[in-house]
Amino acid sequence: MQAALNARFGVARPATRAAGAHRSAVQPVRAAAATEKEMTDDLGFKLMRRGVKVAAKESILTPRFYTTDFDEVDDIFNLEKNPNLPMEELTAMLEEFRKDYNQKHFVRNDGFHDAADEIQGPMRKIFIEFLERFCTAEFFGFLLYKELGRRLQKSNPVVAEIFTLARDEARHAGFVNKALSDFNLALDLGFLTKNRTYTFFKPKFIIYATYLPEKIGYWRYISMYRHLQRNPDNQLYPMFEYLENWCQDENRHGDFLTRSLWSRFFCLSVYITMYLNDHSRSVFFGALGLNTTQFNRHVIIETNNATARVFPEVPDCDAPGFWDVMDRMVGYNEKLIAIDRSEAPEFLEKLPYTERILVGCLQLFFMPTLRSGSFDIEGAGSYQY
Repeated sequence: MQAALNARFGVARPATRAAGAHRSAVQPVRAAAATEKEMTDDLGFKLMRRGVKVAAKESILTPRFYTTDFDEVDDIFNLEKNPNLPMEELTAMLEEFRKDYNQKHFVRNDGFHDAADEIQGPMRKIFIEFLERFCTAEFFGFLLYKELGRRLQKSNPVVAEIFTLARDEARHAGFVNKALSDFNLALDLGFLTKNRTYTFFKPKFIIYATYLPEKIGYWRYISMYRHLQRNPDNQLYPMFEYLENWCQDENRHGDFLTRSLWSRFFCLSVYITMYLNDHSRSVFFGALGLNTTQFNRHVIIETNNATARVFPEVPDCDAPGFWDVMDRMVGYNEKLIAIDRSEAPEFLEKLPYTERILVGCLQLFFMPTLRSGSFDIEGAGSYQY
């Protein structure tokens, strides 16, 4: 399977609720309109005010906002308490981030707005939803990294400055939010900051919750970029031309975050979330000329290979039945989506499918794992990134 997926996507190697989690007291985003009649646009999106979209309803599959015990993080990186921290290596990382390779990369061209006008019908709504998820995920990274950098300024200035990688996430989020404006919409990121539900993880878990999205983001977008370079007729929107450099930011962030790790649960959480989300939006991937199942399997396998180099244990994606369970959960999730769109009593109708998805998660969790190491994929040597 891996060799076939590699041939399709052009594999290259990069250049170089859970245990301990609970929800914060911050309340979820609400529709902002206090008037009796909600504002909506022509596509049916709810609006906070003209041109500003109400954030998508939060669910287990929407991008998460995380927080942590910042005092404990400060203790971990405090040079007085931990004089044996590998400061030479950390200083080298800082010098790499200071170079800011993509400082001038995210400059829009004249084709953005015209391309947005060409995306009409159901695809326009699907594409806006894609941009919103993209922007929200990047903005979460900015908020977390910015706060970590602020908290560590006194105890470890080097690590504090490394967390200026928040700069990259802010740049990405702003770029995508600007793309939304081509569709006459935007997100109120300030409102999102104050009103989003935050999930708390202890510091030893927050690494997993941030490392994996960085790595899976790399493989998702570099694979998408390579596919569209080979198939330019599927290039819906100029933003995809920027993904190669974007991916290098994601890869550098992930490499920095491999300081302390946990494992299997977080891998499966990220893989399952992406697999179910993307299959619920197969029309979007089809418009790019991608087979949703093949694309997702490729991204998961490559992320798993990269993760196996630094995590003590990762899922075995070649274990018998692994993909069968994933595909069954896709079917159950489609049932849940259909119920959400109907007038049926939600709880009673959704309960059996929710239970089956949970059973599927447990089946995957108890399948064989890979304890260490990684393996090459046929043909990988022909690509250099």
